[in-house]
Amino acid sequence: MKRLSIYTALLFISFSSLSFSQEAVEKPSPPVGNAIEGDFYGENVSVASVNNAISVEKLESVLQDVKKRDNIAVRGEVTDVCKKRGCWLTIKTDDGSSFFVKMKDYAFFVPTALKGKNVVLEGSAERKVTSVDELKHYAKDAKKTKAEIDAINMPKEEVRFLANGIKVVN
Repeated sequence: MKRLSIYTALLFISFSSLSFSQEAVEKPSPPVGNAIEGDFYGENVSVASVNNAISVEKLESVLQDVKKRDNIAVRGEVTDVCKKRGCWLTIKTDDGSSFFVKMKDYAFFVPTALKGKNVVLEGSAERKVTSVDELKHYAKDAKKTKAEIDAINMPKEEVRFLANGIKVVN
């Protein structure tokens, strides 16, 4: 009887250990690639959108009149890409600041090689207030210093873009 209870206890401990063990989760990384002219991510951006894409300056003036604009194409230079997964990027504005781009439904990611490239974004744009917590999250993704992250203490009104597709152009 004692042996049975010892074996039962050992079996229970073994089962418990297996139940609570966690598999190592592999962290996703951005896709690889050189982001050369003609490459696209997400849905392919139409030729009409490439030819008729508006500048970032024009987008900002459009968003002065309306809060959100769907089905819009914007041309700009990529200034930063999420180093963790390639799940967001920033586009340079004409005044030297930048606006934030996320991928619709996280359906696609972009390589870090996209930084410095000219692209056409197809999707929707809106002017929105981003919370301090969200700004700090993106700063961590961008591998900003602790001092830079700690300095974020106010929400920010900014242009945000939700991309269906991104195409590298010249």
